[in-house]
Amino acid sequence: MMILSGDPPRSRVLTLLLVLIILALAATPFLFPGAKALNVAAKICVFAALVASYDLLLGYTGSVSFAHTMFYGIGSYAVAIALYGMGPNWTAVATGIVIGLPLAALLALAIGLFSLRVAAIFFAMITLAVASAFQVLASQLSWLTGGEDGRSFQLPELLRPGTVLISKNMFGFEVNGRILTFYLVFAISALMILGLLRVVNSPFGRVLQAIRENRFRAEALGFRTVFHLTYANCLAALVAASAGILNALWLRYAGPDTSLSFSIMLDILLMVVIGGMGTIYGAIIGATIFILAQNYLQSLMGVASKAASEAGLPLLPGLLHPDRWLLWLGLLFIASVYFFPTGVVGRLRHGGGKKTADASH
Repeated sequence: MMILSGDPPRSRVLTLLLVLIILALAATPFLFPGAKALNVAAKICVFAALVASYDLLLGYTGSVSFAHTMFYGIGSYAVAIALYGMGPNWTAVATGIVIGLPLAALLALAIGLFSLRVAAIFFAMITLAVASAFQVLASQLSWLTGGEDGRSFQLPELLRPGTVLISKNMFGFEVNGRILTFYLVFAISALMILGLLRVVNSPFGRVLQAIRENRFRAEALGFRTVFHLTYANCLAALVAASAGILNALWLRYAGPDTSLSFSIMLDILLMVVIGGMGTIYGAIIGATIFILAQNYLQSLMGVASKAASEAGLPLLPGLLHPDRWLLWLGLLFIASVYFFPTGVVGRLRHGGGKKTADASH
C-alpha cells in the first residue's frame, strides 16, 4: 500500500468502486467509441485532480477559498498563450509550465501571507475579490488573452489527432496523438492525486488536520499555523494550475468560460461535498458522479420521458422532460447530502456515517 501512502480505502465497496472507475477511465479509448466518451473521461481526470487539490484546503485545513479557479485559469492561459505566441512546439509547452506554475504559487503565497493570519472569513473574502479581479483582467487584456474569445492553439505534432502512433492493422485498434494526449492527462492526474494522498498522510498533513480541529490548540503546541496554511494553499494552487494546463492541452483552448468561470468553482464545491470533504478518494468519486450526471443525465431523462409517454403514465413525461435535467441534478445533489452527510467516501468508510475518531477525514 506504499503507493497509497499507507491510506487504503478501508472499505471493500469503496475499493471496488475506485478500481472500476480507474479501469473504466484507462480503457475508455477502446471500450467507448466516440469523441464524447473520451471528452467526458478526460474531464473526470482533470477535475478529480482539481477537486482533490481544493479538498486539501477545504477538507484538511477548513479554509474556504474562492480563488481556486483563478489558479486553474493561470495554468490554462499560461500554456495557451505560450503555444499561441511561440507556435506548436514542446518549447512553448515548457515555457507555459515554467511561467504558469511559479506564478500560481507566488499569488497563493501572497494571498496566504496577507489573509491567513486573521479570521477564516477574511481569507474567503480576499480570495473572492482577487479571483473576480483576475477574471475581469483576463477579459480586458484581449491583446494577451484573447478577451472573451479566449485563445485557441495547435498542439505539438506528436499530440495531434492526425498523428498515428500505432496502426489499426497491428493490434486491431489505432493509437493516435489524441489518445496519447488522453493518457498524458490520465497519468499526470493520477500522479497528482497520489502526491496529494502522500501529503495528507505525512506529518505535515496531520498538522493541517490539527489546525482544522482547533487552531488555537495547534498554536499552543508550537506549530506555525500561518506557515502550514500558506504552504497548503501554495500546494493546492500548484496542483490546480497543473490541472488547468492539462485541461488547456486537452481542449486546445483557454477562455473565461472554460478556465475562470465562477460556475466552475461551484462545480468544484459540489464535487467535494458529494465525494466527501477531507477524503482525497472523494475527489475521484465526486468528480465521476457529477460529470457523468452533467453529461448523460439529460439524454437518460429523454429516454425515460419517452418510455413514460408511450406507457401512458400521467405527469411523468413532463417531469422527466430533458429540459428539466438541472432540476433533477439539484435534487440528486440534495439527496446525496441527506443520505451521505459525510460524502460517499465517508459513508462507505465508516459504515453509514458512524462517528469515529477520524470520521470527518
